[in-house]
Amino acid sequence: MIEVPPVFVQSTVDREGVTGRTWTSSLPGIVADLLSRWECVLDGAVMHGEVGVVVPVRRAGEALVLKVSFPHPGNVHEPDAFAAWNGRGAVLLHERDDSQFAMLLERAGSSSLAELADGPAIMASAGELHRRLTIPAPAGLPRLAAQADDWEASLLRDSAELPHALPARVVGAAVDTVRELGRAQPEVLVHGDFHARNVLRASREPWLAVDPKGYVGDPAYDGGTMLKTCAMLGDASPLRLLDIFASAAELSRTRTRRWAQLHAVQAAFWGHRHGFGIPGLIEFAEGLSETLT
Repeated sequence: MIEVPPVFVQSTVDREGVTGRTWTSSLPGIVADLLSRWECVLDGAVMHGEVGVVVPVRRAGEALVLKVSFPHPGNVHEPDAFAAWNGRGAVLLHERDDSQFAMLLERAGSSSLAELADGPAIMASAGELHRRLTIPAPAGLPRLAAQADDWEASLLRDSAELPHALPARVVGAAVDTVRELGRAQPEVLVHGDFHARNVLRASREPWLAVDPKGYVGDPAYDGGTMLKTCAMLGDASPLRLLDIFASAAELSRTRTRRWAQLHAVQAAFWGHRHGFGIPGLIEFAEGLSETLT
């Protein structure tokens, strides 16, 4: 039986309450059943992210990982994205059990793209990888366009209800992006949470993507999620970084900037409403929102 990391148990219980405690208590049994069914043996200590555990395993000598995520609608389509890419720029999917939110995946390295010291090099590598991930979307995935009405309503509500330092023109630009780009989007597979920590060093390819959400929409949307990378880098030139990413990914710089500005405004409002664990992030998001407007 595996030992679930106590810090992961606590964070899951803090977020999900009794449901989280029940699920984390069941994890050792879930993993044991999957190991048996998929003929795997343990091959290292249990790791974890925010919403799931990652267990190093071997099957017939091959190094793989078993990932089990908390049952949540946001985790439903991760295996669908991996299946569509079939190893093209992302880790290979070997097995899936959707009832347990579980996958058997190719094992990538432990270091991420975020560990490179050079911001422009990070964004160029991310853009080159993103270009390979941009493929026609398979059937059955959720549309980002379906979220546009909620995005607009939230922007207007948050602007009216929350104390913030965002000028009206900045909020207005975000609303315009939703209205002009959000409701009619191409039929392209979108990672949905593409940033440097979700790109891992690998041997089969230099870098492989992990942790996709699996949406259908504008590939430039992922330029917005790359703001997390800008925050990690603390770079004084986020526009330059986004432009490097867009160029390498063969995306419209204008669309990439617009999606990024929307993400920055949303992040600032989310921080005001819920709080960030890292001091200064609200100010960073607000400043970036103005820079990108």
